[in-house]
Amino acid sequence: MKKMTKHLTLLLVLCIVLAGCAAKSNPPASSASQSPGADSGATTQPAAASSTLTVAFSEGGTTLDPAEASDLTSDTFVIAAYDQLVTYGVKTVDGADVANTDEIKPMLAESWSVSDDNLTYTFKLRSGVKFQSGNPVTADSVVYTLDRVKNSKSGSFLYGMADIKTVTAKDASTVEIALNKPNHMFMQIIALYNFSIVDDVAMKGKNADYLKTNTAGSGPFAVEKWDPASEAVLTANADYWQGAPKLSKVTLKFTKEASNRVLLLDKGDVDMAIEIPAKDVASLQANSALSVKSNASNRILFLALNNKVKPFDNVKVRQAIAYTIPYDQLINDVMHGQAKQMKSAVASNTPGYTDKGYTYEHNLDKAKQLLEEAGYGNGFSFDLTLGSGFQDWEDDAVLIQAELAKVGVTMNINKVARAQFLEMQKKKNLTAYISKWTSFVNDPGYHLGFLMYGKGSSNYNNYSNAEVDKLWEQASQEPNADARKQLYEKAQEIITTEAPWSYLYEYNRIVGMSAKLSGYVYYPDEIIRFYPLSKN
Repeated sequence: MKKMTKHLTLLLVLCIVLAGCAAKSNPPASSASQSPGADSGATTQPAAASSTLTVAFSEGGTTLDPAEASDLTSDTFVIAAYDQLVTYGVKTVDGADVANTDEIKPMLAESWSVSDDNLTYTFKLRSGVKFQSGNPVTADSVVYTLDRVKNSKSGSFLYGMADIKTVTAKDASTVEIALNKPNHMFMQIIALYNFSIVDDVAMKGKNADYLKTNTAGSGPFAVEKWDPASEAVLTANADYWQGAPKLSKVTLKFTKEASNRVLLLDKGDVDMAIEIPAKDVASLQANSALSVKSNASNRILFLALNNKVKPFDNVKVRQAIAYTIPYDQLINDVMHGQAKQMKSAVASNTPGYTDKGYTYEHNLDKAKQLLEEAGYGNGFSFDLTLGSGFQDWEDDAVLIQAELAKVGVTMNINKVARAQFLEMQKKKNLTAYISKWTSFVNDPGYHLGFLMYGKGSSNYNNYSNAEVDKLWEQASQEPNADARKQLYEKAQEIITTEAPWSYLYEYNRIVGMSAKLSGYVYYPDEIIRFYPLSKN
């Protein structure tokens, strides 16, 4: 890892990427030093060596390995230390910079082409790009990386979802990836951090666990220190192929209590804080030294009902529960307006979203009618398993419990530790639970494939509908975007009508930061990219 001296002057070269992604091919960029996503007319700006960033994070992370990372902090390390073949574009929505996941842009791959049958992708790597070790990024590095993902515990499911058949180094700078069948999500999937390209030469002779505590990437930062109990320190890679970062050092302070993160930010002891409680947004906004970014996200919260357990195997009972939810109270009283009502299994800012089939409102008379029709006019009792660590979940549960009592339904709230809840959830035998989900690939196929497809790995409440499965399978191979959208809309409509979940709300992603910071971009995976950030 490279340490930077305090007085070293960093230069950030920001050049435009001329390569655009056409339907079948992406012409080569004119220079290996071009920065994907940079604005036209960008100019080179020097960075001050003393420009450091301190961030209050909630968790300390579990690994530095790209293929195994699956928590927000570990993901953040990976994005900082590694690059991917391709990345997302950036667009402005309501004055805020957000990732444009529909636009795939060059990163380590300067260009690519796609065969007529959509089964073979050929990537041309940039010349002259080096890992932090000084070793060159080659086609062999890509083959090595994807083989690691294929055989990993965490990333292997994504490898399968990408439906990769073979990965071949055609020459030192050309990689060919063949698919088993056409997959419209392929390019979005390989843009994920799990597919970060690893230094294959540096890994020779290293054991399987080496990357758990070490990095071997080509990214803008090196992980100089990592203590999950206290802090991590990232130092700038002065030789980064896109130009040295504007920040010389980033320190992550692991601060579990949200109230402490808010206090540190408000006092100016940190430059940025994540996981800001909704109730604290207004007070932080009143601090002129701060800027609070609150972006509509695709992080959703739902009350899941086990479709194989009585009485929730009855669709009318599930629909009745949906009519008891006090939606306005959840949004206004619990989330203080920092969320919006959820009206589909898919988040509303996902391309292909529809609220067709959504008829639910807080209507206790309708709920009683449905319970009567289902044969539960006298009500029933059930257990809700609630994982710890989220105050809004607890507040939601209490409010829902009170409304259910009004229609004769008793909901017993059983609180368990977060780790225990996650293990219990995986066994698929919980009667009911509250859970959240964030789709890193902003596509209905990714979202529904995990959660609502009969064979989905995260379909923990046993929802199964043969028509939905067929629609999902058809859409996954449909090359026409309009036809694919219609298939996903029909699937959403069926799911919403059958109410395997009671939809609660879509979170805003709230990040508080010093008003001196600029360059923040919101991404659906909620990972902060430190490279574009600068401190005035």
